[in-house]
Amino acid sequence: MITFSNVSLIYPNAQRTIVEDITFTVNEGELLLLIGHTGAGKSSLLKLINGLIPHHTGGILTGEISVDGRSTRALRPGELADVVGIVGQNPINGFVSDVVEDEIAFGLESLGIAPEIMRKRVEEVLDLLALAPLRRRNISELSGGEQQRVAIAAALVTNPKVLLLDEPTSALDPIAAEEVLSILHRLVHDLGLTVILAEHRLERVIGFVDRIILIHGDGSMDLGPARQILNDSSIAPPLVELARKLKLGDIPLSIREFRKNAPQIKESEVEPVRKAKGAAILKIDSVSASYDEGRKVHALDGVSLEINGGEIVALMGRNGAGKTTLLRCAVGTAPLIKGEVRVKERDPEALTDKELIEFVGYIPQDAGDLLYGQSIEDECDLADSDNGVESGATLSIYQELMKIPGLNSHPRDISEGQRLGLALSIILAAQPSLVILDEPTRGLDYEAKKVLIKNLKSIASDTNRAVFISTHDVELVAEVADRVIFLSDGQVIADGSRQEVLKASPAFAPQVSKALPNNTWLCLSDVERFLNAKN
Repeated sequence: MITFSNVSLIYPNAQRTIVEDITFTVNEGELLLLIGHTGAGKSSLLKLINGLIPHHTGGILTGEISVDGRSTRALRPGELADVVGIVGQNPINGFVSDVVEDEIAFGLESLGIAPEIMRKRVEEVLDLLALAPLRRRNISELSGGEQQRVAIAAALVTNPKVLLLDEPTSALDPIAAEEVLSILHRLVHDLGLTVILAEHRLERVIGFVDRIILIHGDGSMDLGPARQILNDSSIAPPLVELARKLKLGDIPLSIREFRKNAPQIKESEVEPVRKAKGAAILKIDSVSASYDEGRKVHALDGVSLEINGGEIVALMGRNGAGKTTLLRCAVGTAPLIKGEVRVKERDPEALTDKELIEFVGYIPQDAGDLLYGQSIEDECDLADSDNGVESGATLSIYQELMKIPGLNSHPRDISEGQRLGLALSIILAAQPSLVILDEPTRGLDYEAKKVLIKNLKSIASDTNRAVFISTHDVELVAEVADRVIFLSDGQVIADGSRQEVLKASPAFAPQVSKALPNNTWLCLSDVERFLNAKN
């Protein structure tokens, strides 16, 4: 179905080759996973397949790429639209309509599909991705996860032979992610659809894929069965890391496989660590918010909570539960209709820009909104100046986060993960009292996530500072959260320790908890502490 023959790619003014002399074939009806460090070239490989590179990006491309017998060099992306569907890292950048149903129908209209066939296909894909209740909603009012499902629906509705997905589950809650992957798996096996996806949250996808391409970031790559690639890869999900630490031998690709060979381990009684807490940094009292002018539907409905210094609080819940709106309360941009918000006893809407930056560091889902420099290095220098910190402070954090920094690249030209890493570096260097992050691991590889975890724990070691994150990444929550707040339909339905909340929900439980259910462990660091104490 897809053939690469001696393909090499380098971008204009780039300091490294994205791919160099690679040759491989993807068969019809195959589900292929792309993995690699943030910025290694996964998105570029997808864009090579549908012709976006080099037709829309420039660059020097050698070799031949064919999809279903058509040359991507000879045909532009629009001429391949009936064969290849693509969903990018940030779906909202690719939408052309305001309303969900219109967006899904647009691809069919551009291909000249008859109205009666169009209506039937739109209905089918709305049901397939559980979007029927959202069909007349404005896309700009949807959550990031809901927008992601709309983008997948718009790509699937044209019945392509090849579907390319760039981090399709990054903005989805665990249940929605499982549903989307199950749909893709069914389409691959029942209809022979060829699916290639790039993903960092390997714990969600490795059980579904046939083969993996590991992109090294130096132009080379490895291709093979999932177990073979993960056996030696430094990029691996928690389940694989756990199997390595316990020296199980064969790499498990599912919880079921792990349990078949796992030793019986009983943890010893350990006195829980009690962290010191400071004064309240964020207070939200009986807050309701609504994006609906008629106020029939509330994004938040009577929410109250308090976050103290020294705490890392994670906000979880299904897509559209109101998590982003709750975060926006702390920076005074949520559409409140009643209630009160205080950041260090101040109303965030009354704070000057300088005071707001000092009190709150906020990164929205689209981190690119915060960037305005001409290069990554320039952006870091500007941030040092704006935040009044030591020269090089921001750049130092960024280089620790990113294995492939690309310092001369323009922020528009880097991956979503690199943009997020850059925005994180700016906020972390500024050292505000309250750090608020919306999906902070979207686009980050496991190594970058470890650095982020270290930084967040460092912030919470100061009782005058706190962290408030909204995330679907249960592995991150298991590692860093002191408390977990669970939202549903704009209301708080759970507020407790990470053990209490994550252990109570099978869908939101991390891999270590599922693999070793008879223990209180939630993450790899819990197991490491046990093994170190034992030895």
